[in-house]
Amino acid sequence: MMDLEGHNILVTGASKGIGKSIALHLLEANARVGVHFNRSAQEANKIKRDYPLSETFQADLSNADEVEILFKRAIKQLGKLDTIVLNAGVFLPQSTAGTTKEWLDTWRKTMAINLESVGLITKLGIEHFKSTGGGRFIYIGSRAAFRGETEEYLAYAASKGGLTSLARTVARSFGKYNIKSFVIAPGFTRTEMAEEAISKLGEEKILNEMALKELTKPEDIAPMVVLMSSGQMDHATGSTVDFNAGSYIR
Repeated sequence: MMDLEGHNILVTGASKGIGKSIALHLLEANARVGVHFNRSAQEANKIKRDYPLSETFQADLSNADEVEILFKRAIKQLGKLDTIVLNAGVFLPQSTAGTTKEWLDTWRKTMAINLESVGLITKLGIEHFKSTGGGRFIYIGSRAAFRGETEEYLAYAASKGGLTSLARTVARSFGKYNIKSFVIAPGFTRTEMAEEAISKLGEEKILNEMALKELTKPEDIAPMVVLMSSGQMDHATGSTVDFNAGSYIR
């Protein structure tokens, strides 16, 4: 197990799914971890009880004021941040057959959480990292940024495309400040967030698209975040690592 003792790391959307697995792997590696959640207080508080090195932070990422408060609280309670993992997101269907208002409401909510909050935390993180001598951003993107998505998830795909471009621009523009940036791009992953789509499409159909005949699990992805946080991948700044069981190979 890699040792991250002395590392302070903020993980958004860390009470469930991929984010929870990331937080637990970082904590097992002895990092001090800020566990962000919105509604899942029970799950976040259990992590806090089980891991003394964790701190919990509640915020609705669709609200920019709460995003800024979250960041300030994380700095106050954790001190200097070494890595920020931008994992929180929503996967909301939006039928083009519905009303324009319904479609636009889903688009705006998706963008607010998946992209606007990410952009704001990135801006605040850049300011922080400049003042502390550097740090790392790890963005949890999606294969949808590269191959596109089904018609019900136009906003999701667009948000993850924006996130990927943001991450690459951070790597190119702020490396001179010792700021590194990475993207992890999962495909379908066995999480609560993806269950509706998995049920709708059918697991057999999804598995038939994959080279590996099992869905990716959050614990398949989390060790890569530990490695990126350690600094041993710093010279791969700007890169994207795909985790899609061979369903899309670039």
